[in-house]
Amino acid sequence: MQYPLISEYLAAIQDAHENLDKLNHLVPVLDKHGEPYRSSGAFAVVFKMKDEQTGKCYALKCFTEEQEGRAEAYRQIAEELEFVDSPYITSVKYLEKELFVDSNCEDDEFPVLLMDWIEGETMETYIAENYTDSYEMSMLCYRFCKMAAWLRSQSFAHGDIKPDNIIVRPDGTLTLVDYDGMFVPAMKGQKSPTIGTKDFSHPLRTTDDFDETIDDFSLASIALSLKAISLDSSLLQSYGASDRLLFSATDYLDLSKSKIFAALQSLFADVEARTLLSMFLLASAQKDLSMCSFRLFGLQKPKDKEVWSTEVTEEDLKNAVEDEYGVKYSKDWKRLLKAPTDLDGVYSIKKGVKIIANHAFSWCFYSLKSINIPDSVTSIGDGAFSECHSLKSINIPDSVTSIGDWAFSNCNSLTSINIPDSVTTIGHRAFESCGCLRIINIPPSLTTIENETFLGCHSLRNINIPDTVTTIGDSAFENCGSLTSINFPPRLTSIGNRAFYDCGSLRIINIPQSLTSIGGSAFRNCGSLTSINIPPSLTSIGNSAFYDYGSLTSINIPDSLTSIEDCAFENCHSLTTINIPDGVTSIGDSAFCDCESLTSINIPDSVTSIGDWAFSRCNSLTSINIPDSVTSIGDFAFLWCISLKSIIIPNSVTSIGDSAFKNCESLTSINIPDSVTSIGDFAFSRCYSLTSINIPDSVTSIGNYAFSMCISLKSINIPNSVTSIGYNAFEECDRLPSQVKSNIIQRFGKNVL
Repeated sequence: MQYPLISEYLAAIQDAHENLDKLNHLVPVLDKHGEPYRSSGAFAVVFKMKDEQTGKCYALKCFTEEQEGRAEAYRQIAEELEFVDSPYITSVKYLEKELFVDSNCEDDEFPVLLMDWIEGETMETYIAENYTDSYEMSMLCYRFCKMAAWLRSQSFAHGDIKPDNIIVRPDGTLTLVDYDGMFVPAMKGQKSPTIGTKDFSHPLRTTDDFDETIDDFSLASIALSLKAISLDSSLLQSYGASDRLLFSATDYLDLSKSKIFAALQSLFADVEARTLLSMFLLASAQKDLSMCSFRLFGLQKPKDKEVWSTEVTEEDLKNAVEDEYGVKYSKDWKRLLKAPTDLDGVYSIKKGVKIIANHAFSWCFYSLKSINIPDSVTSIGDGAFSECHSLKSINIPDSVTSIGDWAFSNCNSLTSINIPDSVTTIGHRAFESCGCLRIINIPPSLTTIENETFLGCHSLRNINIPDTVTTIGDSAFENCGSLTSINFPPRLTSIGNRAFYDCGSLRIINIPQSLTSIGGSAFRNCGSLTSINIPPSLTSIGNSAFYDYGSLTSINIPDSLTSIEDCAFENCHSLTTINIPDGVTSIGDSAFCDCESLTSINIPDSVTSIGDWAFSRCNSLTSINIPDSVTSIGDFAFLWCISLKSIIIPNSVTSIGDSAFKNCESLTSINIPDSVTSIGDFAFSRCYSLTSINIPDSVTSIGNYAFSMCISLKSINIPNSVTSIGYNAFEECDRLPSQVKSNIIQRFGKNVL
């Protein structure tokens, strides 16, 4: 039987409601790209599906290759597992001719395997992320051994035990997945469909080996590997990999020649390591284990992980011990609590210390010049070295995983610092006001640069942000006046408020396609930037995001943008052109205020409002087209647009705000549509070239000084609908005919002139 391609399955799953039979209540779960979430293996592709009524998720396995006897095997497996109640196993259901697929195959209906979706990550991934953490690996070994003992007590076997077929749930529970090679009692006497994965299977295993013992060797091998890694993580780096652990198929052929087996000898002082070694050797010798042997999988649960607090209490200080320099430590010498403020010169922290407590060295103002930190330290507390003005150098070892808030703030003499890859968190303001800091390395373990982390590091010239970073926090690099360039990582999604505010030397930025938001004032006062390309992923530009870009000449705004916030491009004096895409619905207050080189602008039909001061003092703007979608023109919207000669106000506009067109000296005529009901104060004041104006019947009020000093105005029609005209509305309109003036005075009084 021929099976569809993955792309053909993908198309079918996208319309699951129509293409599934008994399972048509399921819909695909979509990934961040809007496609069905999936993973692929050697013989199948698995989709994540969801029951919209219950919210429960399932794994739907679709086969890409033929396997003889698959249907019958899965029926037998489903029957065996139906009444098994254990977190180590998930339910399975095989459905023949369940999924319709439009493909080039002779058939158009194909089988699927339905299983519960298991949240978590593969043990392979988990090991790769945690192998250096002795406690986590000890717990993983303990949990694996518990699962192994349970599995061996059952009448069935998995058939292909390996890290990639084990899911580590968020709570640490292990669950076996992928049952293609499973044995159940109904299969006794049959040949195995697989001999497992070579790096985890006995070297002499054949398809004739097919009973409840086929997992024994794999279980013993993995258990021994996990225990060894928990005792010495370097073994994985030196001899193994997260996908195969410590042993390979070559090692199994002759253990006497195995380098990893020789290396394990140093660990056998550990009782549990010796026990697991014995089981491994027994399984290696005879391919399987006796039932009683599996009782040896009962390891002791590791003690709770030691947690050393960075907080220091009065009780801690009362019970502290001091070294010869007066530095206070906890009684067990695991925590450095407090250093005297007069600590001088170079200081070496005692070996074995785990924690540098909050504010431990803070206020060592002028004498402390260098710190040696041992490789036992895992955490540097909040403000640990803050205000150490004379501190010039510090080496952070690979053991450190976290650097607290304000940890090095105001270390004015610190010129460089290397942050190791082991660090996963750097607190906010960690390096604030390190004015001499020129070079810093951000480790790839970091996903977020916190708020104000490098605020005021005005000597920082360049910085490399690793690909792992997705978020740059508020004011992260504010006032880094020497920063000339920055390379944004490809996964970056957000740049916070004031993130690069006052980075006046910043000339080059490359914004990635992944970015969705730029915070308010993010690049404000970055006067050296000449151009910027905004990616199509961006949906919002915050207030003052590009305020005062004196050198910015052009900008491309993507179609994804829905709003241009207040002051977004204010004071971009060199900006000549800008294209506002169709998706934008609002132009915020002062959005393009003082863009004095802007000559033209196209406002799309999607825009419904133009904010206050939006285009004020755009001195070079000669014309503008306002679409029919706009309902309001804000106060001062086109104030001092001295080159604006013509403008068409559409019928959709109901109000013209105060000073909206004040000082538009070149404006010769304007048509106010029937939709307008009010004309605000100073709306057309000082429009010196305006010669005539027609006010429609819809207008009921004209504000104070609305047309004051329109010295060229010769004709105006004020309909009967107007019931009020504000103070000095037509002041110094000296060219109006006397008859028109008399009529205005008669209707509204002398104070309008």
